[in-house]
Parts: sequence; C-alpha cells; structure tokens
Amino acid sequence: MRIVLIEDDIKIATFVIKGLKEAGYVVDHFIKGDEGLSAAQVESYDAGIIDIMLPGMDGLSVIDELRSSNINLPVLILSAKRSVDDRVKGFNTGGDDYLTKPFALSELLARLQALIRRANHIVEPNNLSVHDLTIDIRTRKVMRGEKKINLQPREFSLLEYLMRNENRIVSKSMIMEHVWDYNFDPHTNVVEARVCKLRDKVDKEFDIPLIHTIRGVGYVLKCDS
Repeated sequence: MRIVLIEDDIKIATFVIKGLKEAGYVVDHFIKGDEGLSAAQVESYDAGIIDIMLPGMDGLSVIDELRSSNINLPVLILSAKRSVDDRVKGFNTGGDDYLTKPFALSELLARLQALIRRANHIVEPNNLSVHDLTIDIRTRKVMRGEKKINLQPREFSLLEYLMRNENRIVSKSMIMEHVWDYNFDPHTNVVEARVCKLRDKVDKEFDIPLIHTIRGVGYVLKCDS
C-alpha cells in the first residue's frame, strides 16, 4: 500500500512515517501542499493523509483540487482544529475522515485501514483464521482446532492484531501502541510477557507453532507447515 503524506510539521511527519512503514506501508512525504498535490495527480496512491495548515497551498485547497480533477483518493485530514464547523468544512471539501491532533498512531492506522477498505469495497470479516486457529470478532471466541482457548481481553486484542497482520512482522512499539494505546517504553517487558502467555495458550499443546519471535525486530503470526 502506498500513501501520500502532506504534513509540514517535521516531528509529526517523522512519527507518522515511522508508524506507517512499520505497518508495511510505503510513504511519500511532502511538506508543501502544491508539491503533494502534483504527486497525487500523477502517481497512484492508495490513500492520502493531509494536514490542513500547510505553507503555500493549504490542505483543503489540495483536497478541493484533487476532487476537481476527479481523483477519488481516500483522504484522511489531520488538523489541530477541533470544532464541528471545521470538521464539516473538511468533509464538505472532499475529505473522507478527520483526525484531530494530537492523536495516537493506532487510531490513525485504524482509520487509514478503514478508508482503504471502503474505497476498495472490502467487507470487514467477522472471523479471522490462520491454519487451524480461528477467532470470532463478535463473540470473541477463540478456537485452535477443536479446542476452545480462553483469553483475557488484552490477550484477545493482541492475538487479533497479530492475526490481522498475518505473515507481517510487527514491532514491539506497534504492539504497545495498538494493544495498550500508549507510547512505547523501551524499558518495559510487558509485550514480551504478554506474548509469552499468549504463546502458551495458543501454541504449547500443538505441533505447529504459529507465533514466532523475530529477534531484534518483533513478532509474526504465520504457519510454516
């Protein structure tokens, strides 16, 4: 998936780029609105993340120009403006979603994924399966083969996140922010401890392990059989 990010705040842009790349996205970053617009008019992107307050051409003008050019790029607006009128103006201009600053990376990723699913008419599944492991999103029931696995709420969230990223390595910081929804502390071992407990429940009694540790990088849920 390729994303165009138009954001002039370097600190925010660096934070977003790092998170998107860790989640497997390719990111083209532009500081100026007109430069981002030019790229979006000639390149094929899956979605755009556009700040409103930009040097030169502002974000709403960029979106308006995209829509005038019949470019149906799904757009997530970033803004420090929180009023209802500002959000309505963003939607009326052609934005598809609106996220106010400051924001959690996990929410940005979730909103971005939802935009891309809607744009591609992808229906969100009720069940996720990898090999003989299945989870029901609605009932939170977990099965490995014929065995029911009882998980704590946090363990279920962790397993769901790993399954949604099947065959994709996710870092400890990505897990920390998505499952616990706060910034990663490199000195805590909460991720390792929770993954260890989850592995005991999901893999311990089965011949084929599904949760794998990639040393120095993170974790991946996959079936190597």
